[in-house]
Amino acid sequence: MRIHRALTIVAVAVAATVGFASPAFAATKLTQAQAASQLSAAGITHSSSGGCTDRNNSTCTSYEQINQSTVSGIITFKRISGCAINITGGTETGHSSGTYSHWNGYKVDVSKTTCVTNYIKGHYSHVGVIPGWGDQWKAPSGNLYTDEGTHWDILYYTCGC
Repeated sequence: MRIHRALTIVAVAVAATVGFASPAFAATKLTQAQAASQLSAAGITHSSSGGCTDRNNSTCTSYEQINQSTVSGIITFKRISGCAINITGGTETGHSSGTYSHWNGYKVDVSKTTCVTNYIKGHYSHVGVIPGWGDQWKAPSGNLYTDEGTHWDILYYTCGC
């Protein structure tokens, strides 16, 4: 058993060195509990019209299968902006599909507050109006912040703001 485990460790190390490991851009997925713990510890709240966290219910706000970079990104945004952050949309069903979607863990919706709006508009580059979506701003990191009227839709490609 010990020999098998040692060989497995060596094989994984060799694969990583040679380049057979997962791509560097592969996202680390979190469970609901893991993400909720990190976000709560950072002082980030959440709300939903259904008062629930079920990923398969569009009235819930779920973190199940959210990317670690998305969680780190919104925590970083809270820290640098000094704004209170309330997440109103996560990985639950009901959002638009696509590679960089809510369902795939790249996006969160946050409450539209004066503090959040002023920070985004004062620190990021205005991209323009995206037809069917809203007014969009781009952070130096490439992350996108879209004013969708009642909330901010935030797309985290990276954990930087």
